[in-house]
Amino acid sequence: MTTLTDTLKRRRQQLAQLVDRPIVLWSGGYSSRNFPANTFPFRASSHFLYFAGLPLENAAIRLEAGKLTLFVAEASPTSALWHGASPTRDELAATIAADAAYPLSELKTQIEGAATIAVQDPLTRQEQSRWLNRAIASSKSPQGVDLELTEAIVRLRLTHDDAALAEMRKAAAVTVEAHRAGMAATSNANLEADIRGAMEQVIIANNMTCAYSSIVTVYGEVLHNDRYDHPVRSGDLLLADVGAETSTGWASDVTRTWPVSGKFSPTQRDLYNVVLAAHDACIAKIRPGVEYRDIHLLACQTIAQGLVDLGILKGQPADLVEMDAHALFFPHGVGHLLGLDVHDMEDLGDLAGYELGRTRSQRFGLGYLRLDRPLKSGMVVTIEPGFYQVPAILQDPNHRETYQHVVNWDRLAEFSDVRGIRIEDDVLVTETGAEVLTADLPTERGAIEHLVQP
Repeated sequence: MTTLTDTLKRRRQQLAQLVDRPIVLWSGGYSSRNFPANTFPFRASSHFLYFAGLPLENAAIRLEAGKLTLFVAEASPTSALWHGASPTRDELAATIAADAAYPLSELKTQIEGAATIAVQDPLTRQEQSRWLNRAIASSKSPQGVDLELTEAIVRLRLTHDDAALAEMRKAAAVTVEAHRAGMAATSNANLEADIRGAMEQVIIANNMTCAYSSIVTVYGEVLHNDRYDHPVRSGDLLLADVGAETSTGWASDVTRTWPVSGKFSPTQRDLYNVVLAAHDACIAKIRPGVEYRDIHLLACQTIAQGLVDLGILKGQPADLVEMDAHALFFPHGVGHLLGLDVHDMEDLGDLAGYELGRTRSQRFGLGYLRLDRPLKSGMVVTIEPGFYQVPAILQDPNHRETYQHVVNWDRLAEFSDVRGIRIEDDVLVTETGAEVLTADLPTERGAIEHLVQP
């Protein structure tokens, strides 16, 4: 049986085969919320976590030739007063199979010539520049040895080993349970917050955290809605985009949309079926070697076809996608990488999401595509097509003029009880196809209604 330390050692050896120089990765530190002692929850840098395995704050690791040296300051007596006893440096080193361990201050003597990746925490990023005695570029635009390291880590993290997948399965299972709890709580809910509370309670009770700020809203057209104070009423659709993250940082990301009443209206049913058709078609296409961009375009074409069938769009689906008419209702990409980050390695910008030599499109229908690579066995991606009526898009004068002949605005008005629908699952690319890690949460309309009805 492979242990965590076996996994960490193997990852370090794999990195050593790609980068022949010392590497230093910082974990980052706490950020104060409104006064120094009241901090935001700490989240270690994912690049640190991948090789260290523990979410240690104010720590660093030095990697060279497959060996790891841990640098961390032991907790002060004052810290012990407020936070309890902490493991010693040697205990931490043994847990992660470090080859040596020193106080953090000694890192300065072992850092010359090292490559690094900028952390998100600005204070730690200043420390990186000061200790390395050079400017540290943003993680989205590394230079020189840092770019070499970034490309190597992207290569390693694009596909997942068994230990990572085991953690992601745990996160997926808790996420499925949370969504079921949200559906069950809907009939007695007054506000979106009631449903959010039911969902996040499951995550907390499993000793996990939310992988991102939960989206639980009857305003599903607001893609990253972070408010929960709206009443939930019969006739509304509730969109819940909620995912769990394990204690070691591995994420899940799932969205379901359900009727507050427990029964889709005819118009809601019709548009839900359009989104579901795109979701199912995309998952069926996943296998090694397939371009993720083509999966996105399949979602676009399926949605365009569905909207033509409903009389909302006019024309041939392929032509409508070519002119980006589908993006009036489906403006974002069909998904993204998933792993230690819910948008995995997105701190690196498009260096991770885009194959070398590719750049992000400026097209209306492609500009928000987060992943443009051929799929490989071991990748985990999300598939999340949607339909949205976003006023800022549909009422934009330029869009109205551009698409005046292909949108039946009167027919669209008949679907006014649909603000937003999204269906999202986490999908592992296998040797022969795909495995939906979140398949225990149904997507079929009747099964959703059954879970919501009291």
